[in-house]
Amino acid sequence: MGDCQKSGCGGGSAQQIQQKQEESVQQALANIKQKFLVMSGKGGVGKTSVSVNLAMALADRGFKVGIMDVDVHGPDVPRMLGLSGVMATGNGDKLSPLRYSDNLTAISIEGIMPDRDAAVIWRGPLKHSAIKQFIGDVDWGMLDFLIVDSPPGTGDEPMSVAQMIPDAKAVVVTTPQEVALSDVRKSINFCKKMGMEIFGVVENMSGYACPHCGETIDPFGTGGGEKTAAQFGLRFLGRIPFDPNLVKAGDAGDAFQTVYKDSPVTKAFGAIADQAAGVLT
Repeated sequence: MGDCQKSGCGGGSAQQIQQKQEESVQQALANIKQKFLVMSGKGGVGKTSVSVNLAMALADRGFKVGIMDVDVHGPDVPRMLGLSGVMATGNGDKLSPLRYSDNLTAISIEGIMPDRDAAVIWRGPLKHSAIKQFIGDVDWGMLDFLIVDSPPGTGDEPMSVAQMIPDAKAVVVTTPQEVALSDVRKSINFCKKMGMEIFGVVENMSGYACPHCGETIDPFGTGGGEKTAAQFGLRFLGRIPFDPNLVKAGDAGDAFQTVYKDSPVTKAFGAIADQAAGVLT
């Protein structure tokens, strides 16, 4: 993708090439009804797990969903979905996203790199260019939802998404402990400065039901995400309980919600997906 831009393939001046890319981005976005940027103030809060499972829950409800993994340094979406291989050229000269199911497709930097373990050493401008190509140079087709999984923090990637997808809504993920809440407040302020609507706050790893006695314990505390949402006047989307099987499923590339259909985690993601689906009506 980057080589084409550098060489100016297809002819035309740099300005013409840039204009064509901008047009491709706008055409692609026009075919996507709702866009959600899943972000977090710090790492280790399960943001990618929320992105993947929210996308799965929406796809299970019959919506056409795409996941765009813009974490170029640590792309985990393909592994969690059990996807591998390099994306091929599909419609015209556009790339076809990796297909998980009839309703769910995904794109990641891994999908254009022969060596999925290669280190990506890029500065801001290259990341911005890659994200632009993830949108405009990929044949997303008609989507109900595009879920954008960004790296933690408020750096280049979420800033590029906010600039390129001005109607994207943020889903802010946190865990209940105060150190995570302090960082998530920075994410909320970032959205306000960028003019990005915040769809709501998700409190992840909130409570754990002991598989032996059934008693619920709170290794990370509980209620912090809801309190922060209330403090800023934001929608609280719900709590995702901690479940070791969710981690195992993600590592194995298995669909947790298919294997554990009646689990509290599946029900929690279903409730969040139903709220997201409400914006289409």
